[in-house]
Amino acid sequence: MKNFFTSMLGALVALIVFTLGGGLLMLGLIGAMAALGEKQVAVEKGSYLVFDLSSAITDAPPVIDFRALGSDHKPTLQLRTVTRTLRAAAKDDRIAGIFIFGDVPAGGPGYGALKEVRAALNQFKASGKPVKAYLTYATTKNYYLASVADELTIDPYGTIIMPGLASQPMFLAGAFEKYGIGVQVTRVGKYKSAVEPFTRTDMSPENRAQIQKLLDDVWAGLLRDMAGSRKLKSNAIQATVDAEGLIRADAAKAANLVDRIAYRDEIIGELKRITGRDNSKESFKQIGLVDYSKVAKDQPPPLRTMKPADRVEELAKTEGDASAKPAVATKTPDAAAQKTSPAAKKAEAPAVAVKDDDDQVRRSSRSGRVAVVYAEGDIVDGEGNEQGEIGGTRFSRELRRLRQDDSVKAIVLRVNSPGGSASASETIQREIRLAREVKPVIVSMGSYAASGGYWISAYGDRIFAEPTTVTGSIGVFGIMFDVQKLFNGWGLTFDSVKTGRFADTLTIARPKTPEEMALFQRSVDWIYDQFVSKVVEGRHLAREHVEEIAQGRVWSGVEAKKLGLVDELGGLDAAIRYAAGRAGLGSDYRLVEYPRKKEFAEALQEVFEKMAPNSARASGVVGQVVQRVESELRVLGTFNDPQGVYARLPENLMIQ
Repeated sequence: MKNFFTSMLGALVALIVFTLGGGLLMLGLIGAMAALGEKQVAVEKGSYLVFDLSSAITDAPPVIDFRALGSDHKPTLQLRTVTRTLRAAAKDDRIAGIFIFGDVPAGGPGYGALKEVRAALNQFKASGKPVKAYLTYATTKNYYLASVADELTIDPYGTIIMPGLASQPMFLAGAFEKYGIGVQVTRVGKYKSAVEPFTRTDMSPENRAQIQKLLDDVWAGLLRDMAGSRKLKSNAIQATVDAEGLIRADAAKAANLVDRIAYRDEIIGELKRITGRDNSKESFKQIGLVDYSKVAKDQPPPLRTMKPADRVEELAKTEGDASAKPAVATKTPDAAAQKTSPAAKKAEAPAVAVKDDDDQVRRSSRSGRVAVVYAEGDIVDGEGNEQGEIGGTRFSRELRRLRQDDSVKAIVLRVNSPGGSASASETIQREIRLAREVKPVIVSMGSYAASGGYWISAYGDRIFAEPTTVTGSIGVFGIMFDVQKLFNGWGLTFDSVKTGRFADTLTIARPKTPEEMALFQRSVDWIYDQFVSKVVEGRHLAREHVEEIAQGRVWSGVEAKKLGLVDELGGLDAAIRYAAGRAGLGSDYRLVEYPRKKEFAEALQEVFEKMAPNSARASGVVGQVVQRVESELRVLGTFNDPQGVYARLPENLMIQ
């Protein structure tokens, strides 16, 4: 027996050693692959910066760069990386111009993010360097960006697919009824339509009216921007859109939506001549935006990890124009001056030049960091998933760390969220209120900042939004499901023993009684009243005004500014500059961001997970249907509020 255990122990040790050795070998091999995959990037003088619109763009930094591991994963770019790189290219004498092509991916960045990219392209254009764009099959998002170009070309067989904006919700109530799934809801706000996909087979009149108004506002802004670049009238573009729907190349040229019609090889040939490679077998001098972002002049040095407890990464000195004056607060009819936090009331002093090392930052009492915290995705209770979910516990913990970090002088909360759990939203907002007591907290709204997304924004010292931002939706709902009919059809039944009248209230085995529904309605009513009160207090608005514009109604950024829900129209960079000014840092500050990028071991785990087979997913039309149904049902997985109460936009409010 002793020999048996000795042998077994030896085998176990050998297995452990083998496993660890194999794991270390694998790590070494992948590390070597990553090192080999990192190509040296050089920028030839006279090169064109190539902007492939098919790159995914997110607000927060990509958690991991899969290209470094030899993956063919499409590059994911941070919005600030794109805008910063475009501005750097405008000042770089090695860059002769920009060439835009490709398609914005389906479900890609919203119009709020595209507005910021477009602004950066216009800044590049203002430098006097040419912007050229080539279209094949261009959606509204493609054309919105490409319309900036000095020279806009379309393929002879190309099409501008720009029939206007539409939102086409999918309703599941019929399917639920067919299969015996019961749904009961409580809500406050006649416009709070997030429950409609589960309870109706079509839009309510109120929901139809609010979505129509939202689409009209967003579309008017897009038309205005595109018309300005093309030197057209908005109604002229609208006339072409209404007459053509799918605008073919000849119609686009006739309407002055494009400058010329040509094949791709003709454009490449011209770029070769322009960049001095007319007789070369090589393509024109170029560098992709992804590669250039790593070597651009006036760019921050590589990221340096701060102390582990902070879980943020330093981006070094900001790219803000040193000649730009700090933003100055302007009073609003709603007494914006009253919204000034104690920290923001400190007298501003001239900024002190700060060297690029951490010790110097700590020694200088007048310099410091501006932290950008990205709230991107659904708001859920608990830790949440860092990709696509904002966990109330995790996110509030990060805000608390930044609040307690004396080197962080201001916080910029970047919100790109349709909302979610009411309790998680309050957990986050609590930390924002506490942070305001010691340092300025500025809010920058992306494409969406509504319901719970607005809940966490309401106490910002100043709120920035894009004209196309979807915001507001100050309303609350509760939703309860039951499977009694479904299970009865399978011959399954339930029974109950309980110690109190409402002991089994949260069951899904049966519908809720009228008394139980009254309990949930009281909870929803109370939370809605709290939501309204918080907006009244945070925004310094009259309660009657907030109650009138609440009711769960969504607003565009333009309308939200008129209503006092936001203070300024502008992007993330404007919010960062304003935050630095309010903190007395001027243009000399450092930027830190959360969430952080993954450590190599974490990244490796994600690589293996992504290598798992996924052949069951259908493609083509069937795949689109499957993905749409999945997207509608996926939201149910985020319904984890302990009270079952949510402040959230409809999952199906998709503006395309």
